[in-house]
Amino acid sequence: EVQLVESGGGLVQPGGSLRLSCAASGFTFSRSDMSWGRQAPGKGLEWVSGISSRGASTSYADSVKGRFTISRDDAKNTLYLQMSSLKTEDTAVYYCATAAVVGGTWYMSTAKGQGTQVTVSS
Repeated sequence: EVQLVESGGGLVQPGGSLRLSCAASGFTFSRSDMSWGRQAPGKGLEWVSGISSRGASTSYADSVKGRFTISRDDAKNTLYLQMSSLKTEDTAVYYCATAAVVGGTWYMSTAKGQGTQVTVSS
């Protein structure tokens, strides 16, 4: 059974930083493409970033490019999202999920964890 546990969210001021973690189990993490997505209040799930198996390539939504960095530690079965220069519009629940890339477009699996809340506010 796929299990994903996100952590590291919290309240941060605009311009601040946070590092999210996602502990994975129940599947072969090192062979899986992974993604982060987010859902703001009243909005749908938005794909944020993806990383290929073994970290060979990464991709970002335009809204976070240059501010967020995705990474992975296959020895720890853990996915990370380093977020810097945070904006109020980054406020959302952040989820990790396995992913697939089709024609250059990233798709997140429906199997996600409980998410971690990120609130950017002064």
